Formats: sequence, C-alpha cells, structure tokens
Amino acid sequence: MTEQPLRLDENAVGSDPFAFFDGWLKEAVESEPNDPNALSLATVDEDGLPDARMVLLKGFDARGFAFYTNFESAKGGQLLASRKAAMCFHWKSRRRQVRMRGPVEVVTEAEADAYYASRPRGSRLGAWASQQSRPLESRTLLEAEVERLDSQYGEGEIPRPPHWSGFRLMPLSIEFWQDGAFRLHDRIVFSRRTLDAPWEIGRLYP
Repeated sequence: MTEQPLRLDENAVGSDPFAFFDGWLKEAVESEPNDPNALSLATVDEDGLPDARMVLLKGFDARGFAFYTNFESAKGGQLLASRKAAMCFHWKSRRRQVRMRGPVEVVTEAEADAYYASRPRGSRLGAWASQQSRPLESRTLLEAEVERLDSQYGEGEIPRPPHWSGFRLMPLSIEFWQDGAFRLHDRIVFSRRTLDAPWEIGRLYP
C-alpha cells in the first residue's frame, strides 16, 4: 500500500473533480479488502424521513455516477418521487471519503440493458425473483422462485425486468476528505449552482 499523503490541497486536486475521483477510486481498488466501489446512498421517503443503504457504483463519467436497482424497491420509489440523492464513499484503507449530492436521472434503456446483460446469470434471475423491500414469509419461498425461473429460462436469454434499471446522480457538489493528524482533516469541495455551471472549488474547516 502506498504511503498516505499528509495534505490535500487545491493544486493536487486540480480543476476536474471527476478526474480526481477516478484517481482515488483506482487507488482504493489497490488497497480496499473488498468492494472499493461501495457507497452509502441517502434518499428521503414521502414523509421526508432520511433513508440510507449501501449500493455499488457501476459506472461514472462527466454526466454523473450510476448504480442499478429494482424501481419497485424502497429506494427506487423514493428516487423516482424526489429525483434527488446523496452519496458517500469511505475508503478506510486510504483514510478518505468522498461525499456528493444532487439530482438523479434514470439511465437510458441501452445502458440498463448493457449492464444487466453483464451480470452473472444468478443475479439476473434474482432481479426477477426478488420483490425487493417487501415482506418475505421465508427464504424458502425466494429460493423456490429462483429455481422456478431457472427452469423457465433454461439455457435461454433472461430478459431485463421492466422494473429493473438504473439511476445516475448528477452532482452539484463533490467533497474530497483526507484524514489528518489530530483531526485536522483536509476537506476540498467542488460546487456548482446548476449542472451547466462551471465548478467552483473551496476549502472547508474540518
């Protein structure tokens, strides 16, 4: 594992937060014991009560950060209703975190199809079998449904469920946090008022 930097400054971060995030993610891949692409996704329900869970980042570019889910799940319904979310990556091995928030959009049908087709067969069956977030009487029922679907599709193609797709968070702010001695952490934040506006960069007190 490479030695941790003692400081994080504006010159090191540069002017493109997506490029800097890419570098941090690649370093996390080298050192995290598992799932370096894991993130905490925060949403709000219809009563305005916050909700959070871990999901996996499945792609990002200058448009934003994409992940996939069942649209009939709790998070799927919350995202479709509010069209807003926040994310937090935490890489313990690197003593770093990245926070971002902004509006979300549904990924294109082509993107959803391509990612779904790349999943293991069992995961594709699971997308059909799981009524995500709803009460389940027993695990036996879930496993029986997977077996039924396995027999139904045999060796054939397993289509993407109509209720299964992805979201893209398009950040209005991205904060990079680097652990510091005596809790004097470095916090560099990129922000923009709209998605078309240029990024502004600043520093926050730890």
